[in-house]
Amino acid sequence: MIEPAFEPPALPASPAPGDWQPLPRRGALLYAGGLAISLTLPLVFVAGTVGAKLLDSPRWLLVVLAAAAGLLVGGGIGRMRHRRIGWKLDDDGFATRRGGWWRSETLVPVSRVQHLDLERGPLERRLGLATLVVHTAGTRMAAVKLPLLALEDAELLRDRLARQVEHDDAL
Repeated sequence: MIEPAFEPPALPASPAPGDWQPLPRRGALLYAGGLAISLTLPLVFVAGTVGAKLLDSPRWLLVVLAAAAGLLVGGGIGRMRHRRIGWKLDDDGFATRRGGWWRSETLVPVSRVQHLDLERGPLERRLGLATLVVHTAGTRMAAVKLPLLALEDAELLRDRLARQVEHDDAL
């Protein structure tokens, strides 16, 4: 019996192999929310303690203004950063790209992939998202994480990478 040639499953909405794919828009809320909260908390603390003594203003007013500024600025920066994260899977391997001015690209050749994991927190599960973790051989970057992928894309990426690894090992 002749075995069929190796053919990995196609990823949905892939315009062409090797093109950079964006993260789904529904993940921007989580990304922006996390950055907004991490910026808001220190601003509120500083405004409530130091600002009230230096500016001779009511503490509650400074706290409210700092919270609003932190949420707006952090949320805006978070949405912008989310849009600048991409991924691609081609014959060379799995690649991620982050950043605008300072761009970071990471390529994981198929031959270096050890195993693959999907991580899903409660908010990711609620929004149908997942984090793909590609564990690699070597010590420098033992794992590459791609957060906030659509669950379907994450499962297909995991399965396709696993098949490419099996195919690469068979050769």
